[in-house]
Amino acid sequence: MSQLQRIAIAPSQFQQGQILLTKEQQHYLGRVLRLREGDRFIAMDGEGKWWLAQLAGEQAEVLEPLLVETELPVSITLMVALPKGNGFDEVVRCCTELGVTCIAPVLSDRTLLHPSPQKLERWRRIATEAAEQSERSFVPTILEPVAFNTGLSLVIGHLSFANSQQYICEARGEFPHLKDCLQDKGQETIVIATGPEGGWTTQEIENAKSAGFQPVSLGRRILRAVTAPVVALSLITASCEV
Repeated sequence: MSQLQRIAIAPSQFQQGQILLTKEQQHYLGRVLRLREGDRFIAMDGEGKWWLAQLAGEQAEVLEPLLVETELPVSITLMVALPKGNGFDEVVRCCTELGVTCIAPVLSDRTLLHPSPQKLERWRRIATEAAEQSERSFVPTILEPVAFNTGLSLVIGHLSFANSQQYICEARGEFPHLKDCLQDKGQETIVIATGPEGGWTTQEIENAKSAGFQPVSLGRRILRAVTAPVVALSLITASCEV
């Protein structure tokens, strides 16, 4: 199966044992991937379902469902203070590969970037492509950017504290290392927040603590705003995927 091409579809495209391909998907399969009628590929709906499919004209015939076990045993929501430039593109790409469930971009007091609506579409497209490439069963959810305090309220409003861990990464201060704080068993959700260039403000750290977040360190070095989320996700996956 590893040699078969993969494409992401919308769940509504799967109907009665067939996949109704869009014009863009037909072009991609036929012109870009050079697939011909009767060739097989893998379709994934971004919600955990995969199928082995066979190209049949302007649609595809589903041959069988596939069981793919590539997801982490915990749900990880990543709150990222938006970095400057196009750095968030790489954050989305790398963290999707690492297994993140949801990415919540936030605007902190020191955020320099105020993204356009087109950016959100771009980030969601990058997440879809990265999920295909890394054989994820799910495409991560990319939320609309909001102010950090609003993000805290939104995330906490969806959590069950009995089965969740919340961390905010801060480079300056005598905080325990994330790897020493992660709990091994019984946790269903992890929320981790990483800051902007220049770090979180003191008030933002206090607000996060009031919302149930534990301040943690990612090591003794000062990491770039685009590096910290990848390091945090790597530590979590190393801890829970054994």
